[in-house]
Amino acid sequence: MTESYAVPPTATTDGLLTCVFAICATGDPARLAPAPGHGGGGSVGLLDLGGSVWAVTQDVPAFLFAAEALRNRLRDSAELEACVRAHHAVISAAAAAGPVVPLPLGTLFTDAERARAALTEKRPHFTAVLDRVRGCAEWAVKVHTTPQSGSAGAAPSGPGPGPADDGGSGLAYLTRVRARERDRHARQDAALSSAARVHEAVSLLAVDSVRRRPHGTAITGKDRVQVMNAAYLVADSRAPELAALIASLRDNPAHGVDVEMSGPFAPYSFTGEQL
Repeated sequence: MTESYAVPPTATTDGLLTCVFAICATGDPARLAPAPGHGGGGSVGLLDLGGSVWAVTQDVPAFLFAAEALRNRLRDSAELEACVRAHHAVISAAAAAGPVVPLPLGTLFTDAERARAALTEKRPHFTAVLDRVRGCAEWAVKVHTTPQSGSAGAAPSGPGPGPADDGGSGLAYLTRVRARERDRHARQDAALSSAARVHEAVSLLAVDSVRRRPHGTAITGKDRVQVMNAAYLVADSRAPELAALIASLRDNPAHGVDVEMSGPFAPYSFTGEQL
């Protein structure tokens, strides 16, 4: 998540700002009670935008959330984690009550009326998105190479280069290097083909999908190469089918990859840039 100031708050650090977490289609503030919101702020509540659309909001202290103050806080990893967790918890609570359009972390307005005016202008768009994601959830599916298939990014172990004491040994070394490179490309192509089959199978159950750049080994670990990182918007009624499909893909050794699924989540990947 990134900072996004819908209406840049003034430089002053006095008073309160209005933080907006999401747009929802359920006007029951009691459903938000499990999520306290950002520390130091007021109660999480709903701002009526008309047309059965509400904004999920919280009054927060300007000395913590004005533009420069928030930027400075988010440079600290602990502060960033606390803000992200609070933001996600509120969106998850709203999503448990009905369809939501999550907004980026740090969507702030100088007051509730500024928020209402700006968001009401986009109400037709929000209504269309809420209708699209109604009864659906986001699921993440990731595909990694398996230890048995070897890393798609590293050559298999084998004899290292020896002293090139004659032309024959030099040629043998080059032959081994070329063979390892062919094997590496073959394993990589096989893993990518398996990932494509996983994506095709899951897409048949999904309303929509988004494929992102796979994570590097700094996140996955040096022994696991990620070859697919995707999100799927799936109707709640088809969630059991999805779980069964992922289990069958995971347990099929013919694929030669690890298939992981997580969720359900609010539809972060399927509501577009909202502000």
